[in-house]
Amino acid sequence: MKIKKRTFDLIFIIVSTAILIALSEYGLLEKYMAFALIPILIAYQLGQYSERKFKNE
Repeated sequence: MKIKKRTFDLIFIIVSTAILIALSEYGLLEKYMAFALIPILIAYQLGQYSERKFKNE
């Protein structure tokens, strides 16, 4: 199954947003909201890097 890059990006953004909303509802992000985005952005950038690296092979 091949997913277009734009579709994958939208799915990733929606899932990330849902996770942040769920954590916020349980009160887990009150102190560390700024730091909650860092792991999500790292995972996204690693995915972008691996796509570029393995696409050429």
